[in-house]
Amino acid sequence: MRRGPFRPGDRVQLTDPKGRLHTITLEPGKTFHTHRGHVRHDDLIGAPDGTVVEHTAGTDYLALRPLLSDFVLSMPRGAQVVYPKDAGQIVTYADIFPGATVVEAGVGSGALSLSLLRAVGDTGRLLSFERREDFAEIARANARTFFGREHPAWSVTVGDLVEALPRAVGPGTVDRVVLDMLAPWDCLDVVGEALVPGGVLICYVATTTQLSRVAETARRAGGWTEPVAWESLVRGWHLEGLAVRPEHRMHGHTGFLLTLRRLAPGVEEHRRTKRPAPGAYGEDYTPVVEEEWSAEDLGERTRTEKRLRRTVRDARAAAEARDAIPENDPRREGVSGA
Repeated sequence: MRRGPFRPGDRVQLTDPKGRLHTITLEPGKTFHTHRGHVRHDDLIGAPDGTVVEHTAGTDYLALRPLLSDFVLSMPRGAQVVYPKDAGQIVTYADIFPGATVVEAGVGSGALSLSLLRAVGDTGRLLSFERREDFAEIARANARTFFGREHPAWSVTVGDLVEALPRAVGPGTVDRVVLDMLAPWDCLDVVGEALVPGGVLICYVATTTQLSRVAETARRAGGWTEPVAWESLVRGWHLEGLAVRPEHRMHGHTGFLLTLRRLAPGVEEHRRTKRPAPGAYGEDYTPVVEEEWSAEDLGERTRTEKRLRRTVRDARAAAEARDAIPENDPRREGVSGA
């Protein structure tokens, strides 16, 4: 699926001379149209990856198979995706390894799930939990489109993590947990029960309020190492002769990452020798209070039901197009090479 000449059913990314990207799925007899002309799919089928095809108007298009990062940014989405810069750090700093048992909540559009599935491989397990059925359907369809079939390591459960996780796994059987949700602090008890001693919990949150609340809740609960938190900013560079400078636009704040490790049973805390900063818990400090959070509270843009239904249809159509590849096609042999 990732090597050899282009074949029907392959996704191909076309780049024009101005750097604009267009992703198409190859079908015999079809054409890709722009306002100036078209490119015939038949001119790409059988051509090698990294070829250049000429538009009927004379414009050259570079044709490449999309990388995972390209697919994530162009796939149908019902919820905000975890961007590649954060997904890469989650896989690395949570130490997601082949054969691991990983729990993920929530799934959203499945962007992070794709990176986690690649990391655990066919022999691992990724148990994903999502509260919304429409988001879960979009995520399943996106994964089928990318891998070309159902990934054998993946299961998606629609429901609340706190209620569903104890029914899905036994105590101390999960290696890693990834939480991308509004209130991860509500899940610390059930996650702590499921993790093996030394297991890693990594949380992806959008605001400093969430970041602080996760850290303080874990400290009060005990049984966790000291939380470690950070964010990453990615700035591209313009490279042209002697004109080497930072790009005017950059990928700024997307979210914070926080990691904890589970202590052995009976170990409540590892005492800190470093004192808190002066005033950290002074008169202005407000202890955690119980309250309901919503996506709107964090400034997240919500999508209308009509738009979500259209996204579900688009994701399902892309997956069905990939499903239409004949059963004896060599691209259906395994998913680890995707």
